[in-house]
Amino acid sequence: MKKSLLALAIMSISSAHADEGMWMPQQLPQIAKQLKAAGLKLDPNTLTRLTEFPAGAIVSLGGCSASFVSPQGLVVTNHHCVYNSVAQNSTPERDLLANGFVARSLGEELPAAPGSRVFVTKEVLNVTDKIVTPEVAKLSGKARSDAIEKNQKTLVAACEADPGHRCTVSSFYGGLEFYQIKQLEIRDVRLVHVPPAGVGKFGGDTDNWMWPRHTGDYGFYRAYVSKDGKAADYSKDNVPYVPKHVLKLAKEGVKEGDFVMAMGYPGRTNRHRLPSEVQFTFDHAYPSFVKASGETLAIIDRETKGNKDLALKYAGQVASINNYYKNRQGMIDSYANSDFLQRKTAEHEQLKTWINADAKRKAEYADDITKVEHLIAERDAGAKRDFHYGYGQPRLLTTARTLYRLANETQKPDADRKSGYQVRDLPRIKSGVAGLVRTFDPKVDKAIAMHHLKNYLAQPAAEQKAAFNAALGIRAGMSDAELSAALDKLYAGTKLTDAAERDKWLDKKPADFQGSSDAFIKAAVALYEADLKAEAEEEELAGKLQQAYGSYMKAKIAYMKSKGRAVYPDANGTLRVTYGNIAGRDHGADGSTWTAFTTVKGVLAKHTGTGEFDAPKAQLEAIKAKDFGKYVDPKLKTVPVNFLATLDITGGNSGSAALNAKGELVGLAFDGTLDSIISDWDFNQANTRDIQVDLRYMLWNMKHVDKADNLLKEMGAE
Repeated sequence: MKKSLLALAIMSISSAHADEGMWMPQQLPQIAKQLKAAGLKLDPNTLTRLTEFPAGAIVSLGGCSASFVSPQGLVVTNHHCVYNSVAQNSTPERDLLANGFVARSLGEELPAAPGSRVFVTKEVLNVTDKIVTPEVAKLSGKARSDAIEKNQKTLVAACEADPGHRCTVSSFYGGLEFYQIKQLEIRDVRLVHVPPAGVGKFGGDTDNWMWPRHTGDYGFYRAYVSKDGKAADYSKDNVPYVPKHVLKLAKEGVKEGDFVMAMGYPGRTNRHRLPSEVQFTFDHAYPSFVKASGETLAIIDRETKGNKDLALKYAGQVASINNYYKNRQGMIDSYANSDFLQRKTAEHEQLKTWINADAKRKAEYADDITKVEHLIAERDAGAKRDFHYGYGQPRLLTTARTLYRLANETQKPDADRKSGYQVRDLPRIKSGVAGLVRTFDPKVDKAIAMHHLKNYLAQPAAEQKAAFNAALGIRAGMSDAELSAALDKLYAGTKLTDAAERDKWLDKKPADFQGSSDAFIKAAVALYEADLKAEAEEEELAGKLQQAYGSYMKAKIAYMKSKGRAVYPDANGTLRVTYGNIAGRDHGADGSTWTAFTTVKGVLAKHTGTGEFDAPKAQLEAIKAKDFGKYVDPKLKTVPVNFLATLDITGGNSGSAALNAKGELVGLAFDGTLDSIISDWDFNQANTRDIQVDLRYMLWNMKHVDKADNLLKEMGAE
């Protein structure tokens, strides 16, 4: 059997940094020596078995990671991962965000936000030969994109013939390999417990990505299924899911130097990008995003000020924007003070020199390397031109476009529908429409759209979209008053602000849309052909890029192997394992030394009684009384709150279980430090640290502050 590129890419792992890499579970036996040297006591081979301990207890929330911690389907993750569910269950009269929530019984648990899911991985298969068949390998452009999509849909349909499962086919190494992931999709998810914001969000945006940190970033869901154990929609008759494996809570706390690993679903990293992609990202894409995000936050703050219900509606969006805003700004700052682009450029030139030094390599790779550089330039030019067009469009217009596309796609056999609009996608679309109830307000939405459309209309007319302008009744050079009037006309002419009206459109036919006088529906219909044309152009470019990028990655893997260096795949939302040790570090910026742990003493020191540093009264009293019970660290003489480790994580790892050498839960990964988050692009062994909330702090809060004794007993912590 031919060795996969994943195997070939890791054959010479010995020279890689010990803590670098987001490894696929099946790769771990090949780095067994490094894992053992770092302190792992488990057999690395057991970590490859996705349905066995501990991987069988690790789940995805579709954007965050989580873990089963009881036989009754109790799921632990980060506070910020359940934040939207808390916000949607909050009202001015019952503010769960501020005060926290504990369900003392199953009957008290609350429905999570619409669309919430718990995904339990059941199987991972290499399906490269079924996606990139000999026939597909001969294709280019949109024909290649279409063929790959068709093969993916065929595999997914066969996989999902098993009811209640969600299957995906993910690309690795720029399309060199494809893996099929089969997951049980648990659709009935309920909110069980979150601490008050003064614990779960202590320090707020001020402390986000910072150290020292004192944040209790944890929360609990419960997964429910039908009585026969199948995935099902919410019902009072459903019962807690019984997972095959659950994580054991560590009885002994961790200390500096201890081995630790995280298992979760990291979103995206970009360590294999070309120099031109690095330059475009840091010179344009991220600065543009930061500017636009800051402006959006200011608008939301202005429009919701003094209205608690509006503020709660937008709380989840504000938290998400703030997180990415600070993340991207931190990357920009790190990039500005680095030689990253120079090193990336030198490495790329060395790769090309190696290719050109051998006639066979030159014949195989050289043309594609040149081609990928040109295609990336074309893609980035389009992204730059369309930034303002894509950023601040009215949400009701986006909803209307989705609904009309759905109506058109449902006229086709399911296998022929565009990915994203098949029968399997209907629950996601419906939950997205339903979610507007508690996350949308016309006044706020119009203010955001007004601002960003002004930026769009300030571009040269040749860079604008004629069909879009006509559909919205806007034009280059119009005054603010004219733009405001055009938007007022759209919002006044729609009934999509009403939840019941939005739901009706989920089942309507294309003719219903075409005959509608609703302003946003009419705009969606008017834009349909232009949207399809733009999509086809994007797919033509994507198909060419996929082919050339795959060749580039094949060359890079061969080159790195010739130097005795490992090449692990960039993160892509699939299950990964990262390992390292608990460690502080010297902080070069100010000459200080960061200790590995923070403690509850820091909560007292930071507490101001207002804003982001307002710890709950009950917690402050427990700290002052030294009511710590069994959760005192013997060396620190108090309760640890957060700890640093050398784990290689990124977005999507939020909520990942931090496990000790025996695979026991010792905390939850929830953040990184600001000067090391550029590791998404450029891993830095000296600087990279991630931040975990210590299990002992979680349990102490639950026992001594929130009195969540029922949950402690359920997890075996009593």
